[in-house]
Amino acid sequence: MTYGNKIPEEVIDAVRRHYDIVETVGKYVHLTKHGKYMKGLCPFHSEKTPSFTVTPELQIFHCYGCGKTGHVIRFVEEIEGYSFPEAVRVLAEEAGMPVTWTGAEGGQREEVDLDRLAIIEAHQLTAKLYNYLLNNTQHGKIAKDYLLDRGLREKQIDHFMIGYAPDQWDTLNRFLTARNFDPVLMEKGGLLSAKNDGSGHVDRFRSRIMFPIWDRDGKVIAFGGRVIGDGGPKYLNSPETMLFTKSRVFYNLHHARPAIRKSKQVVLFEGYMDVIKSWSAGVNNGVATMGTALTEEHCAMLGRQAEEIILCYDGDDAGQAAALKSIPMLEKAKLRVRVSILPKGKDPDEYIEEYGPDTFLREAIDGAATTTKFKLIYSRKNHILLTEEGRKNYLLEAAGIVADLDSAIEREVYLQELSREFNFPLDVLKQDCQAKVLELQKKKPQGDNNDNSWNNGRNENRRSSGPPSLLPAYIKAERRLLHVMMRDREAALAVHDRLGEAFNVEDHAALAAYLYAFYAQDHDPDVGRFIGSLQDERLERAAAAISMMEDVPFDEDILAADIEDISKVPAFRELELKKEEAVQAERAGDYMLAAQMHTEINALERQLKGR
Repeated sequence: MTYGNKIPEEVIDAVRRHYDIVETVGKYVHLTKHGKYMKGLCPFHSEKTPSFTVTPELQIFHCYGCGKTGHVIRFVEEIEGYSFPEAVRVLAEEAGMPVTWTGAEGGQREEVDLDRLAIIEAHQLTAKLYNYLLNNTQHGKIAKDYLLDRGLREKQIDHFMIGYAPDQWDTLNRFLTARNFDPVLMEKGGLLSAKNDGSGHVDRFRSRIMFPIWDRDGKVIAFGGRVIGDGGPKYLNSPETMLFTKSRVFYNLHHARPAIRKSKQVVLFEGYMDVIKSWSAGVNNGVATMGTALTEEHCAMLGRQAEEIILCYDGDDAGQAAALKSIPMLEKAKLRVRVSILPKGKDPDEYIEEYGPDTFLREAIDGAATTTKFKLIYSRKNHILLTEEGRKNYLLEAAGIVADLDSAIEREVYLQELSREFNFPLDVLKQDCQAKVLELQKKKPQGDNNDNSWNNGRNENRRSSGPPSLLPAYIKAERRLLHVMMRDREAALAVHDRLGEAFNVEDHAALAAYLYAFYAQDHDPDVGRFIGSLQDERLERAAAAISMMEDVPFDEDILAADIEDISKVPAFRELELKKEEAVQAERAGDYMLAAQMHTEINALERQLKGR
């Protein structure tokens, strides 16, 4: 069996066995012993009472609040925002295990991995070369003076490894060739470009200030180059390579990740200089996209690492339009979104330079607007409020924006503000807003419209409207069987022979099928390994919750009783259905059909009593 990116199962097992989950989780979460469990505050959602549990015996974690669950690889994947293959790679490299599974089949794997390592090494050396040229040569003096004039300090230049690519065709080419790097491979890695006549290679970047782009582990994987003076393009990024995919990379994420993890908040900028200048102002949780629009992959990455995002885009029309477009994507990733409102024409870099770091932190970051406030401000720009028609159209649009809020209290607050500002009757605004609320509710899928919608997403599993409901006997029986089956191969085989996959809960039937397959592959009972093999988040949560049930006495009599309870359920459901059909037939005056239904009901009841 293999996993994503052709990772063999034995590699997954070796990595999982190498790490003790208590030790790994303990680097991020303060754990205390509670019987056979370790407990702490969940790192994936806000909580005051610990619901995050680690089970050393099973080598799994499970949060009863947000539902996150899995083994040590899954924890690192979630906490660091990796994909599963990335988490395996990072843990394997940290453990000193050879990483040879990425790439094509057979003998090409090792070759591809060596190419990857060579390209990474070349990028590291290139970053040092460019930084040296900026700081120590006459070539770089103009670029260095430009950066200092922009308000950067020597400390920031060194921290962000800013450099300079001179206005020559072969500086980097000669540097890398002298160190035995293959120019063709360096072209593939995005550092060099082939000459048009095919006679060799030249430097991709020339006469530009160079910003190294790191992966989340701090390895240089690409560059962004800014032209000095006129000429275009203003910014030029490395092409996409085996290391660098723009839709999955953020500038400065490796520096910002500790602050993001601690605050559960990330600030998203549009450019390198915005991130660098804001860092000097105390914003250590800032990142930027790579000169491309925000993608769903970007949003998913941020959603795994933070709970709130502040969009700090340029104050011009393009920047504000980009912020508006980004909001629904980020909210879909379960992020709370706020938006910095900068003066028109100012970008964050210029704002910090003109108004100072303290004002930037107070006004742009701490004072960032809610998405509703931002949408109202954005809407105003499209209407001429000096005219009656303009005011009317704005209020109609504003009522629609406010109607999109789930909270009636929040809607009331915004409507009162609009009423006071425009001296317009509050009751009329509320009436129009309520009509739009009803219209929106009709468009929502069934189940979305509820009074507790504020608590959806991360804390959905914690919502409760009273005492927990008692589970039907057959559900308890199914959970009990699965709990034992995960620990006892013989019990699983017995259930397979006598019940098969005839579990009544869909997830239970799926887990049973996976367990049968797991043991068919000659695996010994191993709860952590089994959960890790599922590769389905919903089933992982269900399996973890079942595996962490308290152990119960179990013998042949209990097994037989549980199987009988489970087997009866379809017949009971059929009985209830026939009773309903009999009632409907009697109401319709179809007494022949009703009599037939009662005959079938009596036969089913005798059958159930005879079991």
